[in-house]
Parts: sequence; C-alpha cells; structure tokens
Amino acid sequence: MSSQIKNEATSNALLLLITRLHFYVGLFVGPFIFIAALTGTLYILSPQIEHAVYKEALTTQSRGDYQPLANQIAAARSHLNSDLTLFAVRPAPEVGDNTRVMFLDPTARLTGARALFIDPVTLDLKGNLPVYGTSGVLPIRTTIDFFHRQLLLGEVGRYYSELAASWLWIAALGGLFLWYKGGKKNRAEVAAKTEHLRKRRRHYQLGLWIFVGLIFVSVTGLTWSKWAGSNIGSLRASIGWVTPSVDLSLSPQQPTQQQDEHANHAHHSSSQMAAPDAANHHADLLFDGVLKAAREAGIDANKIEIKPDRTGNKAWFVREIDRSWPTQVDSVAVDTNTMTVTSRADFETFPLVAKLIRWGIDAHMGVLFGIPNQILLTLFGLSTCLMIIWGYKMWWIRRPNAGSTSKPLLQAWHKLTGIQKIITFGVALALGLSMPVMGVSLIVFLLIDAWRWKKAA
Repeated sequence: MSSQIKNEATSNALLLLITRLHFYVGLFVGPFIFIAALTGTLYILSPQIEHAVYKEALTTQSRGDYQPLANQIAAARSHLNSDLTLFAVRPAPEVGDNTRVMFLDPTARLTGARALFIDPVTLDLKGNLPVYGTSGVLPIRTTIDFFHRQLLLGEVGRYYSELAASWLWIAALGGLFLWYKGGKKNRAEVAAKTEHLRKRRRHYQLGLWIFVGLIFVSVTGLTWSKWAGSNIGSLRASIGWVTPSVDLSLSPQQPTQQQDEHANHAHHSSSQMAAPDAANHHADLLFDGVLKAAREAGIDANKIEIKPDRTGNKAWFVREIDRSWPTQVDSVAVDTNTMTVTSRADFETFPLVAKLIRWGIDAHMGVLFGIPNQILLTLFGLSTCLMIIWGYKMWWIRRPNAGSTSKPLLQAWHKLTGIQKIITFGVALALGLSMPVMGVSLIVFLLIDAWRWKKAA
C-alpha cells in the first residue's frame, strides 16, 4: 500500500511539474507564439495581396515573340540611375508575365536588392521594386516576412521568433500529456458547466486537432532561427543530411570569359567608362547561351533564375525555383566558354532526408501545394491564436485563487524521485545547450519560480 501511495505521489509530482511548465510557457511565451502565428498567417495570404498590389509590375498585356535576354537586360540597365551590379535574371515564366532583372542595391530597404520588371516583348519598364529572398518577394510581402521573423527590429528581433519556435513543441507535448492524464476527469467535470472547465475542454480539443501542425511549424521554424538553426545546420552537416549543390568551380586552364562586375562600382573618368560598359555588354550577351544550355540539360521549369559569375573564374548558376508540387528545384552550372554543363544537382536524386527538408520548408511557407496549403496553414494559424486566447481566459478566470491553489515548479521537481530528477535535469540541459534561447528563458522561469516559492514560504 505504501509503495502504491509513493508511486501515486511521484506521478502527481510529475503531473504538477509538467502542468506548471505548461502554464509558464503559455503565460510568458504565449504572446510571442500568438504574434508569430498571426503574422505567419498573414504571410501565407500575402501572395494574393502581392499580386493584386503589384499587378502592373508583374504582368503585361503584350503578346508576341520574346526579345533576347540580352536585349531585356540592356533595357533594364538603361533605366538605372546609378551603376549597380547585376546578380540574377528571372526570365518571364509564362505568357503575360514580365522578366525580372535584379541588381544589388544597398539603398533598397530591408533587402539590399532591386528588380526591374521588363516587358519581354516590348522591352518597356513595367516596375522598379526592391525584392528579397529565393521567391523574390516584393515590398509588402517582405515587410510581413520581416515582421513575422524579427518584428522589424533587425537581428535582435530574431530572438522573439526563436523563443516562440523553441517552446511551441514543448507546449504541444505538455498539453498532450496533460490531456492524456486528465482528459477523462475533465470530461466528467464538464457536467458542472463551469465556465473554466468549458474553456479548458475547448483548449484541449483544439490543441489535439492542431497538435501535428504545432510540432511541424515549430521544428521547421527552428531551422531559420539564429542559434538553434545554427546548431541544426551543424548537426545536419555532421551526419550528412545536407542538400546537394552544384560545383561552380572551373579548371585553372578554363577561366570564364566574363569580366569582374565589381569594377562597375569604381570611379572612372569619362574616357575610362567604356571598359566596364563593354564588359557589361559582353556578359549580357552570354545570358541567352546559358539559358539555351540549361534548357538542353533538362532545366525545364517555367520559373528559373540565372546567376552570372562575378569573380571571373567560375561557372554560371542556373536553378529552377518552382517549389509547388511537383517540386522543381534542379540546378546546373554552365561554363560560358563552351556553353556546356559542368555540374548539376537534380531533386530526383536528392537523398530522402534532403527532400523531406525541402518539402518541410516549402510547406511551412505555404507554397508546396499552392491554395490547399494556404488554406490549411491559415486555419492552423487562426486556431493557434484562438487556443492561446482560450488559455489566457482560463488563467484569468482562476487568477484570484492562483496563489492558494497552484504550486511552484521547483517544489514539484523537488518531489520527484532521484532518477527522475537526473533525467529531467539532463533533458533540460541538453535542450538548453542545443536551443540557447530556450535555455536562457528556462533560467528566467526558474528564477521567477524560486522567487514565488520563497515568497509563499
């Protein structure tokens, strides 16, 4: 009998420990998770917003044969007010779309890059906008993205999103455990019809519906974080979970004919300006040949990007950028001396882990399956916000009695068995080292808890 009482006390201590940790995460990290979920939902809907706002820049009514890429690039250069470095070109993917000619531009807020949208038929300038990221998002979408990731506060703002992502999966697992341990009791007590119990039931049920999504967005979100993301990247490299990439290097006997475009930033007299202009013109003429070589090598997606070499001794990089389904992200390296492919990385040959990582990131961004992916993530984001609101309502209802009914986290840990203490401490230490933002915030939780325990003593 005494053994049974001891086991029950230990079980209750563990339950109380997880209950208090779940409460602290909800109380202190909940607002950050709420902001991340809300801004993430807005980002998921941003492609339609972006297309509506920038329709004139993105599309054209012109129909006819496309001009060579060299002519389109020359047309873009003619509209520059300063000499900028060309870093990528995205040919018009479909009839009715414009070509993006992208330049490095330190004056472009948040992005450091600018795209000139050129009508591929008439060579008219259709738009001149900052762009950002692999998907080439435009200002409205970029602002939403940066608000989601860093609250527009720069690098220091990234701690908010990492804090949310680090604790979200812990909160989800803790909620699942609490439901499992107390679900039947809660359902029986609902008969009392108290407002607190009704909200707790809704909170649990909604959490169960979106449990998998909570784990998914937390894990994939951590890959973008500063500290945990760096550790994840190092772990992937150490065990070989890296995404294959093309080799842009050329043999020493075959340097590329392209000139160094960094020379464009130097100041020259008017008699010296012909050299960089000639170099630009020569490099621009290579785009059509590179595109032809890439197409012949199997780069068949409508959405592609061509990146010229700016060092003078590497191959050009051509990649597919269509991340919808089926995923088209093949890439090749093209030697501009011979217009032959020297290296390639095909998605079909990627290891399974690399494919899963690619699909996971694209699903997180809402692009993998297009509209269905957007609808699912929108419902998930709004459900997460609602679940947090219900959680706060639960806390507010019981707030007057919190001091007399709740026990400190450290007090619950103190009642665990020796082996349980070692295990929980080891897990906390390992997670804190691998996810430093979580580790620091956990220390803050414990300091608050220690102060609260001391005050209650």
